[in-house]
Amino acid sequence: MNGPGAVFLDFNLPNATTWFYFSWLLAMALFVKFSRLLSVRNWDVLSLFFLVPGLLLILEARSSARTTPWLGYLWLFGGSLYLLVRCFWDLALVRRPAIAPNLNLSGLGWLGGALFVSLVTVAVRQPNEHTEDESQQKPTLIDTVQGQGERVLQQAPRVVNSEEIRVWVERGLAIFCHLAIVIGLVIVGWRHFQDTHIGVAAATCYLLLPYVYLLLPHTALNIGQWHHALPGALLVWAIAAYRMPTISGLLLGLATGTVYFPVLLLPLWLSFYRGRGVGRFLGAFFVTAGVCLGGISLLLWWSGSLPESWRAIMSLADWQPWMEPRTEGFWTSMAWAWAYRLPVFVAFVVMVGATLFWPKPKNLAHLLALTVAVLVGVQFWYANQGGAYVLWYLPLLLLLAFRPNLSDRQPLPIVAETDWLARLSRRVRRAGLWLLHLPEPAARV
Repeated sequence: MNGPGAVFLDFNLPNATTWFYFSWLLAMALFVKFSRLLSVRNWDVLSLFFLVPGLLLILEARSSARTTPWLGYLWLFGGSLYLLVRCFWDLALVRRPAIAPNLNLSGLGWLGGALFVSLVTVAVRQPNEHTEDESQQKPTLIDTVQGQGERVLQQAPRVVNSEEIRVWVERGLAIFCHLAIVIGLVIVGWRHFQDTHIGVAAATCYLLLPYVYLLLPHTALNIGQWHHALPGALLVWAIAAYRMPTISGLLLGLATGTVYFPVLLLPLWLSFYRGRGVGRFLGAFFVTAGVCLGGISLLLWWSGSLPESWRAIMSLADWQPWMEPRTEGFWTSMAWAWAYRLPVFVAFVVMVGATLFWPKPKNLAHLLALTVAVLVGVQFWYANQGGAYVLWYLPLLLLLAFRPNLSDRQPLPIVAETDWLARLSRRVRRAGLWLLHLPEPAARV
């Protein structure tokens, strides 16, 4: 666009390093309570930026193409280890006084909205450049489904630009996933933290953090990597609906049906709902996950690529720690390092199994801390870019950092007289008796 008005539309975000420094300074001004410098919340705000230098080192190594990014992955390994320890330490934190941000609710809402609009504007104006990077692998299920969709677009009439459609679909999905995360953070703050100010603060901090820009070097809003934000959005809304185990099970099952790793959260969430709706949570989980996997398998079978896709999944060393990995990551940075990947995986499995029994009973604070711990633990043994999947757990990490005391937030007991599922089953039973012309059983006195 030429003309005098073009200068006002030439809007671009700064580079990754500049955004890192300015977002850190702004986060300090907004969320650090300078009258209580030794508070846990202040340290949590600073630690949200611990992984950024590792991502910057990886981007620098890729752009120079002369060095391997082993130092960046080593940094991510150390930062992930700190976050894992922080999650376990959170289990012992009972007193968490609510610390309000330095900006009021209206100011935070305006800033968050302005950040989101600015990022969407940059995403819309991004050139339609598509560079295939083998190190940026999608989860296998998403990759196969997207591949089938691209083949359908390639068979469309030539009047349709299939490449342009693909790019805009990816951008739309990325924007939708980030918007869902932002709304979910606000809902959790409003409904479960009983403080809308905290929810808006967590959402604004999410839009401010540089991780969504650093995972893909040439795009704003992480356009080509929308699948990074998808599980985070589903998990945030599962937390928001934790009082309704059926809804939480549906969302966790949907996350498992699209990217495999949320299935590792199943023991933790089963323990959380033990005695308070665990059956309906488990049933909803398996129904949704089964429908997703069955639909994807049917799609692959219909296209004739099911055996090939299955062989590709089973040959990947990314999720099989007993195989030598070939993709970029911490375990391939040094030739001898991958031999220690299997013991790390065994320790991770022990940790996941322990969440089924400890602590008992669990409240919402325990659920948040251990969910983040499991997702961070995946980073230690996952071969392809382990440590870089920050968006998997970033929204829940923000809730962990901003949360108040949640010791009284537990799943509600199931009361048959007021439960919606019990009422629905009674109505279905009565309808069946009416259709069969059978008398209703006598009421129990």
